[in-house]
Order: sequence, then structure tokens, then C-alpha cells
Amino acid sequence: MAPTSIRGTAQEDLWILKVNDYTTDDDLTVINVEGEIDVYTAPKLREKLIDLVNKGKYHLLVDMEKVEFLDSTGLGVLVGGLKRVRAHDGSLELVCTQERILKIFRITGLTKVFGIFDSVDDAREHRKKQK
Repeated sequence: MAPTSIRGTAQEDLWILKVNDYTTDDDLTVINVEGEIDVYTAPKLREKLIDLVNKGKYHLLVDMEKVEFLDSTGLGVLVGGLKRVRAHDGSLELVCTQERILKIFRITGLTKVFGIFDSVDDAREHRKKQK
């Protein structure tokens, strides 16, 4: 599936968020996110999460390895996505190894809410063990 991008300017800064997804053999939908998840770009991620849930994709893995920045709006979108999939007995987990992003999850206590993995493969292995 082709990546979805959003571009624009905010106070002469160029901002972009690339979001694409694919479903693995074990019905896990991986969402690759690249760029900044902030007040300007978070709606694009929200739309993607809503679209996937509306299509019956309830086990989501957001790969944040190429995310450069995450603000409270982005956190809100992820929490909203989690609530949406949990309403269908689903899951939303994350791939993130970047200390500056992980720190945000630690400070907010969201490490207790989200499963956070070092790689897509680690998350898939964990999912297999849960079945």
C-alpha cells in the first residue's frame, strides 16, 4: 500500500508525516510512521487508525522507529487508537527504541498501558506467545 503523506508549513517550517500499513500472516497490521507526530500531523495518524479499525483490523502495531518528534497530541491519538481497538478486544502496541521518545512514554506512565517492543519481529513473537 502506498504511503500517505501530509505536508504543509507552520511558521516557515516544513512538516511531514508518512504513514503506511501492511498486514502480516498472523493478522497483525503494522503501521509504519515516519516524521513528526504533533498537533499539525496527528490527525493523519488518527484517520489511519480509525480507517483500519473500520476495516476490521483490531490488532495494530505502530512502528515508531522513524518518528523524530512526538507531542501530547500524538500521545492522545495513540491512546484514542488503543481505546478504539480494545472496544473490539484488540490491541495496539508500539515499536520504539529511541530514548527521547521512550522518555515521553515513561514520564506519562504510558509504558504501563502500551506494549513497547524493540522490533516488529519481537512484537510478533510476543503476540504468538499470547495466543
